[in-house]
Amino acid sequence: MPLDLETRQQLVDSVSRFVRERLVPLEEKVAEEDEVPLDIVNEMRELGLFGISIPTDYGGLGLTMEEEVLVVMELCQTSPAFRSVIGTNVGIGSQGIVMFGSQEQKEEWLPKLASGEAIASFALTEPGAGSDAASVKTTAIKDGDHYVVNGTKRYITNANKASVFTLMARSNPDIKGAKGITAFAVPADLPGITIGKPEKKMGQQGAHICDVIFEDCRVPESCVIGKEGEGFKVAMQVLDRGRLHVSAVCTGVAKRLVREMTQYAVEREQFGQRIGDFQLVQALMADSQTETYAGEAMVLDAARKLDNGEEVSMLASCCKLFCSEMVGRVADRAVQVFGGAGYVADYGIERFYRDVRIFRLYEGTSQIQQLVIARNLLKNV
Repeated sequence: MPLDLETRQQLVDSVSRFVRERLVPLEEKVAEEDEVPLDIVNEMRELGLFGISIPTDYGGLGLTMEEEVLVVMELCQTSPAFRSVIGTNVGIGSQGIVMFGSQEQKEEWLPKLASGEAIASFALTEPGAGSDAASVKTTAIKDGDHYVVNGTKRYITNANKASVFTLMARSNPDIKGAKGITAFAVPADLPGITIGKPEKKMGQQGAHICDVIFEDCRVPESCVIGKEGEGFKVAMQVLDRGRLHVSAVCTGVAKRLVREMTQYAVEREQFGQRIGDFQLVQALMADSQTETYAGEAMVLDAARKLDNGEEVSMLASCCKLFCSEMVGRVADRAVQVFGGAGYVADYGIERFYRDVRIFRLYEGTSQIQQLVIARNLLKNV
C-alpha cells in the first residue's frame, strides 16, 4: 500500500535532513577509519532505513519501489558507504526471502532485518563466477534432512557483519548451468563458515567486502528458499529490483556532485571572474545536470512500472547501464570543474570519483546489462 503523498514527503525530508546534518560531516572520518560509526548505524535503525523494502507485517516500512528509489536518491547525496550499511538488508540480501521465502523463514528473519538487529548478505559471486552467475561451483549436496555446502564466495558485501546469507549453490552437480542452482537462507553462525578479512578497495571505505568460505557446512533443508533448482530464478528476480535500487544510488550521488561543482564554480575565480561565468565550465555543469535528470526520470518510470506489476527486467538493465555510466561521467566532470582542487583529498571530489567506479561492476557489469537489453529486444521480434 503506497504512502500518502504527505507521509512520503515527510520521510524523504527526514532522510534529507539526516544526510545533511549527520552524514555529510562524517564523510572524511569514515573514509579515513574505514568504518561507519555505531551511533550512525543506530540512527539508521531508528529511522527505519534497514526495513524500507520489507513488508509492514514483518516490521518494515513496506515501501513501493517508487518510494524506495526516492528515499535512496536522498540518502545517497553523501558517501555511498553509508548506504552500504543498509543496502543488503533493503535489497539483495533480504529480497529472496521476501519474494520466495517460506512463512517460517519470513517470520524468523524479516523482523530482525527490518529493525537492523540482523544483517543479510547476498552470496552469489565466486572466484570463477561473477558475470557468469550460472556457473557457480559452490556445492550443496543433500544428506538426509541437510545439505552439505562446500565452496568459496568472493567480494560479499557486509559479510563480516552478516547474520544470514542468501546463498546460491549447486545442489545438483550433474546439471550444468542455471537449473542446478538452489537458493538458501543460511545462518552465518553455522559451523563450517569462515569469513575472510575485508578487502582493500579503490573506494567506498567504510563499506566492507569479504570472502565467505564454506567447508562441510551442514545447512538444514528448511533453509531452502523457494524450490530446489530454482535458485537462479530467485537471484535474477532479486537483481531486477536491486538494479533499480543501485540506479537510484547513482542518481543520488550525481545530484550531490552537480551541487558541489555548481557551488565551486560560483566561489572559484580565475581571470578576474568566477569560473561559472565561462561557457566551457557551464557546459560541464549543464551536461551533468541533463544526464542526472535523465537518470532520475528513467529510474522513477521503471520503478512505477514494477509497482504496477509490469515486467521490468530490460528496463532495470537500461537504468543500471545508463545511471552507473552517467555518474562516472558526472564525477569526472566534477574533478575537471574543481581543477587541481578536485585531484587532492581536501575537497572530497576525488573520493567520490573513486567511490562511483564500482557501480559499473556490481549488480551486473555494464556489459552484462548490454547483453540483457539486447537479448530482450531480440526475443520480442
